[in-house]
Amino acid sequence: MKDVDIVYRTMFAELDQRTFDAAFTSDFSSDGIFVRQKSKNQEFWYFQTNVDGKPVRKYVGSCANEEISNRVKSFKDLKNDLKSRRKLVSTLVRNAYLPAPERFTGDVVAALSDAGLFRLRGVLVGTVAYQCYPGLLGVRLPSTAMQTGDADFAQFHSISAAVEDSLPPILDVLKAIDSTFRDIPHQSDNRFSTQFENAKKFKVEFLTPNTGSDEHSDRAARMPALGGAAAQPLRFLDFLIQDPVRTVMLHKSGVPVTLPAPERYAVHKLIVSTRRRKDASGYTKLEKDTAQAASLIEALVQTRRHVDLAMAFAEAWNRGTSWREGISIGLSYIGENRRLVEDGFRRGLIETDQDPANFGLK
Repeated sequence: MKDVDIVYRTMFAELDQRTFDAAFTSDFSSDGIFVRQKSKNQEFWYFQTNVDGKPVRKYVGSCANEEISNRVKSFKDLKNDLKSRRKLVSTLVRNAYLPAPERFTGDVVAALSDAGLFRLRGVLVGTVAYQCYPGLLGVRLPSTAMQTGDADFAQFHSISAAVEDSLPPILDVLKAIDSTFRDIPHQSDNRFSTQFENAKKFKVEFLTPNTGSDEHSDRAARMPALGGAAAQPLRFLDFLIQDPVRTVMLHKSGVPVTLPAPERYAVHKLIVSTRRRKDASGYTKLEKDTAQAASLIEALVQTRRHVDLAMAFAEAWNRGTSWREGISIGLSYIGENRRLVEDGFRRGLIETDQDPANFGLK
């Protein structure tokens, strides 16, 4: 597995910073002001404008987040350098061979990013998220594990209810890209939609963690911040989207996105690989799950992030029997790279003063 040259890693970091600056600028017009609002002993930034003579506020983020607070202070000095960022993206894709999403997929993610999905603490998940890790980690990952025909997004229900803000109507956002998009009524209640599909069967799906009983998996969850979309509850998703990371997708001038931490993505893929249906489609997804998990684990070890990897592994292992079974069976699916994967876990566990034998690793 090859490292990305330091010149291009530096270039990617610069693009990431400038993309975030530009997104922050475009989110908030010069006509409004930033205000603090207290909720449950915490303070949050909101951006306030007047619409028809009435104040309207958009959620920005925590006042404790130094990066956001610094941008609030220097808001008027931030400038959009669209043209130069496009050149950076082109260089990283063509010369550094970092992956870019298929154009339509990139347009979908960009539209939802512009609409405020990641500002409202949504998380890009699935294979489209995996495509963003090479730039973040500075390692080239196998392209065979990057094929997809959909885009998945997740958000905690508690966050969706707490931010007191919402995206524009999701269907309107998607129709602006492709007028053939339609909502797909949920099987449990046709008043709600967790999926949207266009004429070419490209799907956009919204997910949320199911931390209750399995019976909730058949019900659509109302999500106040998702512009009328509901979300499909899934087990193990809370682990995946806890403490996500920010990066940039290499599409057009760069799209700021929020992803699961790569170590959580890798461990999560081991677990969900064991939940696939036993049919042709299920086996294909299983192979992709294990390929993505093994590749990310190798990359994390190569970039000396095995301690982060081990901490995520230990957290999942300690969550209970079903989690341990999922990890153990998932490891058995990996095949020839299993020893390398397990050695990565062992190294991290030993460095955190934990006995690998306590985690099924002899």
